[in-house]
Amino acid sequence: MNTSTRRSLMLAALALVIAVGLLLGFRQPAALVDTAEARHDVFRVTVEEEGRTRLADRYEVSAPVSGHLSRVRLEPGDAVERGDPLFIVHPMYAAPLDARSRAQAEAALGRAEAMLLASRSFVEAEEARADLARKELERVRPLVRAGHLSADLLDRAEAEARRADAALRSTRFAVDVARHERDNARATLAVTGGAEEASPLTVRAPLDATVLRRPRQSEGAVLAGEPVLVLGDLDSLEVEVDVLSRDAVRIRPGMSVALTRWGGEDDLAGIVRRVEPSGFTRVSALGVEEQRVWVLVDIDLEHALAAGLGDGYRVEAAFLLRDSDDVLQIPVSAVFRDAEGWGTYVADNGRARLRRLSIGERSGLQAEVTEGLQPGERVVLHPGQDIHEGRRLRTR
Repeated sequence: MNTSTRRSLMLAALALVIAVGLLLGFRQPAALVDTAEARHDVFRVTVEEEGRTRLADRYEVSAPVSGHLSRVRLEPGDAVERGDPLFIVHPMYAAPLDARSRAQAEAALGRAEAMLLASRSFVEAEEARADLARKELERVRPLVRAGHLSADLLDRAEAEARRADAALRSTRFAVDVARHERDNARATLAVTGGAEEASPLTVRAPLDATVLRRPRQSEGAVLAGEPVLVLGDLDSLEVEVDVLSRDAVRIRPGMSVALTRWGGEDDLAGIVRRVEPSGFTRVSALGVEEQRVWVLVDIDLEHALAAGLGDGYRVEAAFLLRDSDDVLQIPVSAVFRDAEGWGTYVADNGRARLRRLSIGERSGLQAEVTEGLQPGERVVLHPGQDIHEGRRLRTR
């Protein structure tokens, strides 16, 4: 090999080395990614919402009359039985009469008695008039039938008898009114120094229950209808949960519910009893109007009450919509959507390969794959804009 040939070979080798170096230097580096395996596993679909406990049966016990309330000794949490005394109300005393008021009351009583006597006199007069009208009608009727008198006279006699009966009834009503006025005047006059004889009223428990709240404790004036105690039956404890209307249509009575984050170590089991047929609008913390529906859940009372769960306690409810043992699934973070549908990238021999998927239901962090993947294939998690078909990959 001569010198010129050797020099040509060396220059060609050098050029090849430089070309390879440039190619390696400008080649796109492998993307560093996380991957997960597509696998068959247990698949559960749940709807999770915040709820609270409540008593289906609660009773607000109020003062039956206005008066003076004695101090309420019962405390929230105390158990009472039907008929047990709850609190005592002393009826409001009537104002005593001074000399002027007493004189006015005596005059009103005298006027009422006089009106009663006058009304009775009017009754006697109307009774006599009605009796005369009936007798006149009895005389006229056979004469008209016999043709000795005209029919007009019979009509007038009947009308007069009806007017007399109506007037008699009116005067009798007037007697009743006058009698009530007299009794009222007597009652007013009977109060001379207040109603010391008024007996205190003891309000008793309407059922076996537990004291939930005590709006009034200290003694003092109380108005009729003012709430004093709130009672409830702990055996009617249940959970109410408001869920989005789009989730409520998937919830059915008898569905299992897991109650979590209520303060105890174990979850509480529940069963959906009723889904309310009417929804309501609520504004979320982000200011978005949402249509919500109340769902009522029966719980394990023995476990709940033994653990100290009470009325108005916060819980989180997970409604179990689906529970399957063998479902092909991948993390939701590996799935993306574009104009052609659902897709994911599979790590195949260090390269990204686009796969089109059919996605079923999603549960939390997992998505069901019905078509497009085989068990054991690894998918790229959180694929960014730099991941594309054929891109070299390097797994963390």
